[in-house]
Amino acid sequence: MNSRSAMPPHPAVGIGLKPQHYAAVLEAVSASISSSQPAPAWVEVHPQNFAGAGGPPHRWLTAIAGHMPISLHSVGLSLGSADGLDQHELEQLAAMCDRYQPWLVSDHLSWSGMAGNRYPDLLPMPYTQEALDHFVIQVSQAQDRLKRPILIENPSRYLAFACDEMDEVTFLHQLCARTGCGLLLDINNIEVSATNLGLDACAMIDAIDPALVGEIHLAGHAREEREDGPLLIDDHGSPVSAETWALFVRFIRRAGPRPVLIEWDTNVPPYEDLMREAGKAECLIADCISSGADCPECEHDLARA
Repeated sequence: MNSRSAMPPHPAVGIGLKPQHYAAVLEAVSASISSSQPAPAWVEVHPQNFAGAGGPPHRWLTAIAGHMPISLHSVGLSLGSADGLDQHELEQLAAMCDRYQPWLVSDHLSWSGMAGNRYPDLLPMPYTQEALDHFVIQVSQAQDRLKRPILIENPSRYLAFACDEMDEVTFLHQLCARTGCGLLLDINNIEVSATNLGLDACAMIDAIDPALVGEIHLAGHAREEREDGPLLIDDHGSPVSAETWALFVRFIRRAGPRPVLIEWDTNVPPYEDLMREAGKAECLIADCISSGADCPECEHDLARA
């Protein structure tokens, strides 16, 4: 197929591609159609939504991939499952890589099944040496099959394991060191986990080694007020929160720009609203690049966001 697998311009902001937006994205990038719509620099899809060999989803994705780079963000490998990763999902992901030549491939620090049963959730890992050793084997197996390094996304957490032997950042850093994988830094997940577990979100962001981060995700979450404090739910169903924007600026001030993706998976908005979020990210990146470490314009734009 005629896919443009090269990296998008750096820095670049992409969007999670949804069926509601196929036509708008294609119109925005098509040279044969005059459009005032802005176009994302790249798009990301869940490969599990393209499990069939053909049909409308592949026709749309083939057309869009002919104009811009794509990334595959898997939710199905279940790398942390005690039984090992899902081999069927791995083969399907390998087929998608062969077909579309994505510039990035990613999955999650999670598990989604056991004893042959699959769960529609990305369940958290205990941060123990045993779990790390197991996860290293699974990531290495996936990378060997795909013939490329992958990115692993930090999770959103609602409870901590009593048996944890290390913090999340230490777990992720050791995983990268032992496998050669990179990190997909989901900054919304940092806010969600820190709020729910009573952690310091700024300290978590500051502890991440920027050299390991190959992509950043920005998304929204739901908030429930409870007697013992707020509970944040990672639903990707609203605009990026002010705190997540602030954490994003804090990271790129220190680390420099990275490819950024706007995720919006539930309550999917009109294309214009999604691109407005992408535009905010582009402006904040540009301001931080032009202003240096102090980045006063970032704070100004953040207040307007």
